[in-house]
Amino acid sequence: MDPRGGSFLFGLRTRTTMHNHRQLCLLVMVALNLTPLILAQFPRECVTPVGLRSGQCCPSPTGVVNDECGSATGRGQCVSISADSRRHGPQYPHDGQDDRERWPLRFFNRTCRCNGNFSGYNCGRCRHGLTGPNCTQSISVVRRNVMQMTSAEKKAFVTALDMAKRTVHPDLVICTRRYQEVLGPDGNTPQFENITIYNYFVWTHYYSVSKTFLGAGQASFGGVDFSHEGPGFVTWHRFHLLQLERDMQDMLGDASFALPYWDFAIGGSECDVCTDDLLGARSVFDVNSVSPNSIFSQWRVICESVQDYDTLGTICNNSETSPIRRNPAGNVARPMVQKLPEPQDVVDCLDLKTFDTPPYYSTSSESFRNTIEGYSAPQGGYDPVVRSLHNLAHLFLNGTGGQTHLSPNDPIFVLLHTFTDAIFDEWLRRHAPGEAVYPEENAPIGHNRQFNMVPFWPPVTNAEMFVSAPGNLGYTYEVTWPSRPYTVSEIITIVIVAVVLIVLVGSGVVACGMRARFYGTTEGLEPLLGETFRRYSEDDRRMEKSQSVV
Repeated sequence: MDPRGGSFLFGLRTRTTMHNHRQLCLLVMVALNLTPLILAQFPRECVTPVGLRSGQCCPSPTGVVNDECGSATGRGQCVSISADSRRHGPQYPHDGQDDRERWPLRFFNRTCRCNGNFSGYNCGRCRHGLTGPNCTQSISVVRRNVMQMTSAEKKAFVTALDMAKRTVHPDLVICTRRYQEVLGPDGNTPQFENITIYNYFVWTHYYSVSKTFLGAGQASFGGVDFSHEGPGFVTWHRFHLLQLERDMQDMLGDASFALPYWDFAIGGSECDVCTDDLLGARSVFDVNSVSPNSIFSQWRVICESVQDYDTLGTICNNSETSPIRRNPAGNVARPMVQKLPEPQDVVDCLDLKTFDTPPYYSTSSESFRNTIEGYSAPQGGYDPVVRSLHNLAHLFLNGTGGQTHLSPNDPIFVLLHTFTDAIFDEWLRRHAPGEAVYPEENAPIGHNRQFNMVPFWPPVTNAEMFVSAPGNLGYTYEVTWPSRPYTVSEIITIVIVAVVLIVLVGSGVVACGMRARFYGTTEGLEPLLGETFRRYSEDDRRMEKSQSVV
């Protein structure tokens, strides 16, 4: 293992090898009497040999002939897919070699475009944040701090995660061969297998970061990443979480289920969520393992055989191998990652006014995105040595969670990224930047504003996730944000203003006292009320009497 905590840790551009991208990634199995929202790869009814060769995926939400995309009821229509063709950055020099380029045109060129509030691969569901037969009723869930949940709520969440790990996804399967081989030796037998809900969550992340396969006998290209080191980091992971949250809501039959978050900006070297009632304490038998008292000690990882993926051109499947490895704050060779981010780091990050800056990469400076991702210091300055916020939290875990291709196997990943998303949403709320600040071109491949995020289906662009969550995506965060402490100059200013106010108030009091003494000496020689005032009082009484009669 790399001394930094894994064969590739967040913050290193030499990714652990994965696999060639000439594959048909993932499919969706759809029962005709149901209309689940497919947020990932291709619907099963589209990946028959005939469907794959036609390049069209426009199923009916009801299974009725001539009702593509629910067109008979005005839900949507079948259209040509729009894929980003603008220039990408120089980081990727192998145009034409990767199936993920101009996603998803290697596989399909026509899909459903849904009208109004409808959504889904067949327009059979509602957009996020809406429900009801016509998708006109608002619905929202609240993502809360997992440490503030009750014991019963924590137990329910852990149980739900474990259920997702062990429940075969009702709608999705994954391919087991490269795209050229996906129809099998006879060219007519699609090669796919089932995958569990949580393992599918792991698989999509793996597919987005895997290397570009350049052919047998050639080294795969690792300088490509469709979900990190670019503007799409925040938008890709936002949709990734939405996908898991919706899958778990469907699994539980509970539309109110929400993913909690881990506030990792607490400083210190203690992992407060690493307890047996949450995500697993440290084992007393092996400091790099999860306690046997935790259900997560029984979890096994997928997508670990990177040597095979790189040299043989195979693809990660649902085969589980090793246990989760984790040793929080245990990387003694790298003291910088032995402590979690501080609350002030979040304050500084949120103060940054610019979403991203050229080259829109992990070397960007004064960039909110590069700072929250963790390649820049919290104040925004790029430093190749620094790892902060999101990256630092991953590296702190020192194990499975610190290796990009494996990290979602550790369930802490979910809570770490919900908090990262909460910071992103708070930045959007404070700065209200508008879509135009998101780079339209010259970002790393996969990260341009209108690029369809890999490998989600139906196609969804980075721009669609660059919106405030409460009003657009059906969830909010319950967060108390740390406040910014006063600077030295501000403290000096406050002291000066306070002194001036004290002097002014003191002067006023003295002046009033002197004036009171002056008037007191003259008023002491006169009656309290002169004759005129007494008469007025008498006349007034008479007036009051006559008025009372009226």
